Amino acid sequence: MSLILVTGASSGLGLETVNALAEAGHDVVLHARNQERLSRKDVHERVEHVLFGDLGSLDETVHLAKQANDLGSFDAVIHNAGVLRGTEVMAVNVVAPYVLTALMTPPSRSIFLSSSMHLSGSADITALDFAQASQHGGSYDDSKLYVTALALARASKYPEVMAHAVDPGWVPTRMGGSGAPDSLVEGHRTQEWLATAEPDSIEPRSGGYWYHRQVQQAHRAAADPGFQNVLLQKLEDHTGIALL
Repeated sequence: MSLILVTGASSGLGLETVNALAEAGHDVVLHARNQERLSRKDVHERVEHVLFGDLGSLDETVHLAKQANDLGSFDAVIHNAGVLRGTEVMAVNVVAPYVLTALMTPPSRSIFLSSSMHLSGSADITALDFAQASQHGGSYDDSKLYVTALALARASKYPEVMAHAVDPGWVPTRMGGSGAPDSLVEGHRTQEWLATAEPDSIEPRSGGYWYHRQVQQAHRAAADPGFQNVLLQKLEDHTGIALL
């Protein structure tokens, strides 16, 4: 059985992912923003550990990485946390998964939640300023393009580990809304499979962009080494943390 961290898992897709992994017998560590987000005792009983930290805060994200490292080496991390709008879009959707990836003991597998909306993200990264985005907000589409590029960069630069991006679909969660047309169940199955399946059953082994266990074509910029390098440098400059 695997030790798996799921971020942003107090509700919605994250909680559904946690429940399914726990029912399958895996040791799950659930991350939530704060204790108020996770008041149900039955959830605590289902998981190995619960970690708290506001991914909108760089300091709290750094501390979350330390808490995770104190638990040992993870088999998989599912970067599920995300926000749709507001000043924390870039911090939660892009900066936090970058910082956790840079500071945590490298897991065998990393799964980053993307979105089909990343296809509308801007490939003009020259003016990207994460500090400014934290004051004035940022584009959700752009943030999902960046996190998809982060996933694919992780896969290409570190072939010894597995890294993938997943579009869970437009599902009926608090973020997606009750009228969302996709299946909530299908919305979390792919990331669970990528986190736990035998590596030989996953093709490509690393560097895929997935929707419902089918490989899709990601935005061309996401797989562009030049785009990836600029993004990683901007993230390093913003956080003071290098992805080694």
